[in-house]
This record gives sequence, C-alpha cells and structure tokens, in this order.
Amino acid sequence: MITIEPNRLKGTVTVPPSKSMAHRAVICAGLAKGQSVIRNIQLSDDIIATMEGVRAFGATIEQTGNTLIINGCGLDTTRISQEIDCNESGSTLRFFVPLATLFEGSTHFVGQGKLGQRPLETYRELFEHQGLRYEAGTSKQLDLTIQGQLKSGTFEMRGDISSQFITGMLLTLPLLDGDSKIEITTHLESKGYIDLTLSVLSAFGITVKHDDGYKTFKIKGNQHYQARDYTVEGDYSQAAFWLSAQLLGNEIKVEGLDQDSLQGDREIVRILEQLGANEEERIIDGSQVPDIIPTVALAAALSKGKTKLINLERLRIKESDRLVATQKELAAIGAQIKIVEDQLHIEGVKSLKGGAEVWSHKDHRMAMMLAVASTVCEEPIQLKDPECVKKSYPDFWEVFKEVGGRTDEWSMG
Repeated sequence: MITIEPNRLKGTVTVPPSKSMAHRAVICAGLAKGQSVIRNIQLSDDIIATMEGVRAFGATIEQTGNTLIINGCGLDTTRISQEIDCNESGSTLRFFVPLATLFEGSTHFVGQGKLGQRPLETYRELFEHQGLRYEAGTSKQLDLTIQGQLKSGTFEMRGDISSQFITGMLLTLPLLDGDSKIEITTHLESKGYIDLTLSVLSAFGITVKHDDGYKTFKIKGNQHYQARDYTVEGDYSQAAFWLSAQLLGNEIKVEGLDQDSLQGDREIVRILEQLGANEEERIIDGSQVPDIIPTVALAAALSKGKTKLINLERLRIKESDRLVATQKELAAIGAQIKIVEDQLHIEGVKSLKGGAEVWSHKDHRMAMMLAVASTVCEEPIQLKDPECVKKSYPDFWEVFKEVGGRTDEWSMG
C-alpha cells in the first residue's frame, strides 16, 4: 500500500521502449542463426519471460545496459523437452505455444496470476484438429503441456478474441515445410498489433503477404530468420499515461516517440484531442486499443460533456477485468462513470475528490492510471498493490517521483 499525495507533475519523461515490439524482436533474434543486437530494451517482467522462452529453445542472451546480444538457436530442433515460465505475460504464452511445436519433445508452460484463466481455446482446437498433444491442467494456474509438430496448411482463425494468436502463427508458419494460409473468420480487432508483427518479421527477413482487408495471410514455408541489429522504438501504450497527464493540466513533456509509428496505441493522440474539444457528447471505440482504455476513461472523467467508450468486451480478459476495475476505482475517487453492457458511460466532472483507498487489481495499467489520477484529486489516495507496474514499466514510480509525484515511501513495504 502506498499513499499518493495530490501534486501537479512537471518535467520531461522519456517513454520506455515498446514492450510489444521488444517481444517480437527478441523472438525473431532467438530463432535466427547468428548474432543479433537488440537495442533500447527495458527488462520488464514480461520481456524477461520472453527472454527465458528463447533461452529454452537454445538461444543465448547477454545483457549490456539496455542492449541485448542474442545468439539465436538457428532452429536447432533437437532439444528434447523444456519448461517455459510465462509469468503473467499473455504475449509470451500465446506466441510460444505454436513456436514450441517446431522442436522435438514436449513443452510445459507455467505462469502466474490470471494467466491460466485467459482464453487459449483457439490453440486447443487447432492442436486437436492436427492430432497434436494438448494437455491443460484443471487448476486456475497455467499448467499446459504440448507436443507434436505443427503441419503447414490453411488455418481458419477468429480475429475478435486476441490478435496474439494470429501473431503466434505468423511467427511460426514461415519456418514450416510447405506454404500456409491464415483466413480470418471474424472482424479483426487490434489490427495495429498485427502491423507490428509484420514489421518486425520483415526486419528479420521473413515475408508475409496479406490482402487489403487483413482477411487472408499467405506465408511461404522454409523461410529463415536473419540475424540483425534492431532498435526498439518508444511505447505509445506507456506514453498514454503521461499524455493523459498533460491533458489533465500537468506540465509534462513526452519524448522518445516515433510520430510515424505503426503502434495501434498511437491512437491515444487523436483520442485525447477529441476529449480536449468542447463537445457535449462523444463516442470512442475501444476495440482496437484495449490497453489504453483505463487512462482514456480517466481523461474522459474530467472532460466536458458525456463520453461513451464502446466495444470494450476484451477488457474483461486482461490482467484484471479492466472494465469493472476501471469503473470501480474511478467511481471511488469521484468520477461519474458506469458500466452499460460492454461500454463505459462517463459524465465529466470538474475535479476528483480522492480521499479513498483504491486497488490496482494487480494490473499494471490500472496502477499507472490511478497514479496519474492522484495528480488531479483534492485529497490523497491510498493505492493497494502498486508494485505490479514491474510487469511492463519497472521504473514507473521512480519516474513519477522525478516529475513531482508524491508517494509515501514507508508504506511501500
């Protein structure tokens, strides 16, 4: 538990590297033959999980500052069995499940928190269809064992559960014997993350073709990842907290972002412009940007007029039920916010009262949103489980204090 005193922020923040792009670059380098250098890496819990995953496949990784030197396994498939601890990283789990079929023997996946409760049905059905071993434990904790060689072919996949399944297959299929095709059977959500995948694949020498509507992906088989030097760009998902703080009156300058980035969460810039306009009513579609919705909800809570955040179904299957968590914690400090089906309906108020105990729900994005919320509260807030920011932004609290955030150190344990 920490106490956060209301205080306006002032200063310059350099945003951390994109976690999404770092996951993908580490995997591609780990599967390449030869040495890659990945620059601008932050060792969050999620990225550490992915690093341990490629080590399980036989890659070696050395760290020098914020640079990783990765000697890839070159797809030496003779490793007999391995265990991969995904911690709480959904990306690590969903990317590595199909990749593990490239190797002989079984792979056992374990994890922490709610990871074992996040949907994996897409892979279970795929594995059963190809006659591969897929054994999931019965507890809520992740306990999954897979075995068998994935075969090339045509794969029908939903696009409205998580784009991570599609990325997992795009990482894997180019390495199989024979050509493959992915056909998307529903509306594709989080298209921006697929663009990131295609961008990193291309950087490491892999070619994937797709139609304009992202309904069909054609993947040539027998391709090889090529080692290279790669620099990870700044993360718009994390920048969203500081950019929202700007809108709320904090004097924060944000550096380290690529204005031409393919990251879907770059949409935060346009959304905040919309919230800053003096409109009486606005509708914001959250289907493509679920990770920034908590901080968008905070900004909307202090914007003039009414805001409807729609298409938020996928918030329910994140590290927490973010739909419920966002409504509950913002309401606790004075926001006028309610859940209507899979939407958040928000009526702007002039200020937030604070003076309450709030909970991160052990969700890194909730913790950071509530930290920014504290800067516009009238009274201090007490935040339970603040340390969960380690999942994606390990030095968040240090940066928060450097620009004027006031936290009670004693109660951080």
